[in-house]
Amino acid sequence: MLAKGYGSAVHGVEARIITVEVVIGQGLHFHLSGLPDSAVKESEHRVESSIKYFGFRMPRQKIVVNLAPADIRKEGSAYDLPIALGVLKTSGQISAENLEDYVIMGELALDGNLRPIKGVLPIAIEARNQGFKGIILPQQNANEAAIVNDLDVIGVGNLIEAVEFLEGKREIEPLKYDTRDKFYHSLNNYDADFANVQGQENIKRALEIAAAGGHNVIMIGPPGAGKTMLAKRLPSILPPLSLQEALETTKIHSVAGKLGAEGDLITKRPFRSPHHTISDAALVGGGGVPQPGEISMAHNGVLFLDELPEFKRTVLEVMRQPLEERRVTISRAKVSLDFPANFMLIASMNPCPCGYYNHPEKECVCGSGQVQRYLNKVSGPLLDRIDLHVEVTPVSFDQMTQDRKSESSEEIRERVIEARKVQHERLKDHDLHSNAMMPSQMVKEICQINEAGKKLLKTAMERLGLSARAYDRILKVSRTIADLGGSDEIKIEHLAEAIQYRSLDREGWAG
Repeated sequence: MLAKGYGSAVHGVEARIITVEVVIGQGLHFHLSGLPDSAVKESEHRVESSIKYFGFRMPRQKIVVNLAPADIRKEGSAYDLPIALGVLKTSGQISAENLEDYVIMGELALDGNLRPIKGVLPIAIEARNQGFKGIILPQQNANEAAIVNDLDVIGVGNLIEAVEFLEGKREIEPLKYDTRDKFYHSLNNYDADFANVQGQENIKRALEIAAAGGHNVIMIGPPGAGKTMLAKRLPSILPPLSLQEALETTKIHSVAGKLGAEGDLITKRPFRSPHHTISDAALVGGGGVPQPGEISMAHNGVLFLDELPEFKRTVLEVMRQPLEERRVTISRAKVSLDFPANFMLIASMNPCPCGYYNHPEKECVCGSGQVQRYLNKVSGPLLDRIDLHVEVTPVSFDQMTQDRKSESSEEIRERVIEARKVQHERLKDHDLHSNAMMPSQMVKEICQINEAGKKLLKTAMERLGLSARAYDRILKVSRTIADLGGSDEIKIEHLAEAIQYRSLDREGWAG
């Protein structure tokens, strides 16, 4: 007799339905086919122990389990539950006529209890797309799967609950989750707010421009000037996630197993801040079983790299392509996976090893050439992909103790949203969403300036020693500044403000 059930395999951030076939015949031993990894092969012992724990018997015959398609590698322990149910049905111990109506996944403990698994959201999405009635999985993952509408989500605590549900002996109400209500209820509930920041008005302005145009930013300033504090507040002024963006972001975190016990929909833009000791694979993704890295975890949000020159050169260089293409491709001998990586890069750094170069009060103790060598740790091609260079100065005592209330994140966000609406309308035919995404050819068409503007830009490039790579960046940023000001044209004042955000391009900036 042949029993057939269905599970799923996750590759990248997409899932694929796997057919779990179980047959019992003459002979001995337990055989697994279909390119299983070690964790799948070890399921024999977990399945046998769980079956016996609830009073069933493990057939002492030849058991063959095939995971089809057989040419796709199967990884992890989540196939335990469908294999156990297939063995019980094939041996005639349960009928489970509706076994094929569900996608079934779950790791079994030796006492038959179910442990949570990773990648549930893409599995549930694929189950709905393939027309399955529902999905049976561990209770801990039920909230995550319930994000998907039009799918019966059955959360079970152990093997016997799954058996009794399929046999019709136990009623389990499908979990209901109002995705839209949860999404709009939690939208923009940020802990940090710009209203708590005293002073630093010029930095707030630069971050508002960055948020409005999706531009990358680097902040240069001494220790304690507030670079990290300001960066952490950037997500609070970004436009709210759309429901589609929220689902994309949640899928990535689901695959990485980072959703937590609740498994709720991610409704706030991610803010990722990896330590400077991070490896190449941890940042961009990879590993023996390719997993999303920090740049993919920051998809639709912010990646903050504190103390940028302290990161290994190789780690920074692997970011160059994802910053341009907004995705990262992990290639292996037999598989190539794409992970989305549409993020804003916010970096911070000291101006020199001691941190006090150009400080208004403290004296820099770095020797001749040390400042330039420190800055050279960050390559030109990487800086080329950063639109705004902002110098951060310490806040004075008078500014810290003033009673004047600062502008809140909500007020800034309203202006950012209006600017993004203008950009979306302008770029909708090109499938782009912000000024920062414009390629060079489009910059020439959209960011046109008059003769006075050209003269100003030429003078600035000559007198300040700005490099050629700064040209497109200045035009993009000036277009964003114009959008924030509600102007159809790029005026001289917009260009002038954009020019000042190219500190590191100036010849002689580091002495």
